[in-house]
Amino acid sequence: MMKNYITFLLIFIVAVFFAQTYKPIDTADYKQRKDFIKNYSLNNELLVKSLKAKYSGKTGGELSKIYNELGKDFEKQVKNKDFIFNSVFDAKVKDIIGRLRKNNPQIPEDLKILIAKDNTPNAYCFADGTFVINMGLFNWLNNDDQLAAVISHELGHKMTEHTLKTFLGLINQNQLDKMVVQDIKSTKENRNQRAFSVLKNRVYKKGSENRKQEMQADSLGYTVFKNSDFTRTEFINTLKRLEDFDTISPKELKVETYKKFFNLPKQEFKDKWLKKEDFSLYNYDHFKSKLNKDSLKSHPEITLRIDHLKKLFPELKTEVADEKASGSYAVLEKTARMETLPNLYHAEDYGIGIYVSLQFLQDGEEEKYYKAWLGKCFLKIYEARKNYNLNRYLDRVDPKNQSESYQQFLNFMWNLSLDEIKNIADHYQKGS
Repeated sequence: MMKNYITFLLIFIVAVFFAQTYKPIDTADYKQRKDFIKNYSLNNELLVKSLKAKYSGKTGGELSKIYNELGKDFEKQVKNKDFIFNSVFDAKVKDIIGRLRKNNPQIPEDLKILIAKDNTPNAYCFADGTFVINMGLFNWLNNDDQLAAVISHELGHKMTEHTLKTFLGLINQNQLDKMVVQDIKSTKENRNQRAFSVLKNRVYKKGSENRKQEMQADSLGYTVFKNSDFTRTEFINTLKRLEDFDTISPKELKVETYKKFFNLPKQEFKDKWLKKEDFSLYNYDHFKSKLNKDSLKSHPEITLRIDHLKKLFPELKTEVADEKASGSYAVLEKTARMETLPNLYHAEDYGIGIYVSLQFLQDGEEEKYYKAWLGKCFLKIYEARKNYNLNRYLDRVDPKNQSESYQQFLNFMWNLSLDEIKNIADHYQKGS
């Protein structure tokens, strides 16, 4: 009875909290970022030295270059505020890792957790023990156990040093490719065909290696997961949930939604805005099509990974519905959902920001909040159109790789004139 009461109280608190105007997470964390970069830089230097000592010659030199470049790139991301420190998400991740570590002493002790302002449900771990969790995981997954499953999978990669093995493989492959390229240059016959064969074989090999690594991380991750106090079937449910993810929401945006939010007091809605251009005859990327025709895959299908796990662990053959989220997870899930637009805005994905805002508004969610983001994103689109660099922030229509709804949205956006975009931006910037 007491447990039910506490759960109800948590949900009630969440409802009251979000009934107020939500304020995005504050990223004024200069000192934390500065201290993190300093420690990360020192750890990366030590890592590079150890790799040089372990791998001599060209291999050691190439590895040091790779890790130095990775380190510089990661530091730039930290300086760019791509991560948040000491957020509401940290305690949950630390708690889950602590639960996983209880019966799994092989999990490294020096893990440092960063939460990324990224809406994709993903996580990754650097060689120095920096564990990055994308905010999108909290929004997309359904409960603590599913979050633990993703973390376990990434720990599997970390414990088997898959990243290092991948880099070693690439260095070795580069040496082989150089020899092949020299061979191609020495002959005038079928150069293009032979060059493409080199690329194709390399991509095939990459796909094969990735498939093997993902399945290894799954099996090792699941072993860590099942040794803990999490529900075993949630590991499979997590993979199924991730399989459904699409970077751009496939949800349909209705014509009525456009008419509702773009029929403004000072600018009536125009049906011509929804006119579709025929892109069916456009050849966007012939080279990419050629690769796709050869059925090359850089990542294994999740269905194959699920089947592989079920063969190794018979207890996973029985399918069970997802468990309900705990009260504490529900709070984080809602927070991550509300951070969707701030994250898109931070990433300068203004076009997708408008599309997603409209979807939230179509569903009747937090109308004042999403109208404000609609205004912010339209203002950025206006500035880009004015400066002739709209392509940077708004996709072109691509029928082969986009849903009909997203194509309709892109046609709508490209059909708007500069003044019309400005009028929409002004209307929603004023808090209408």
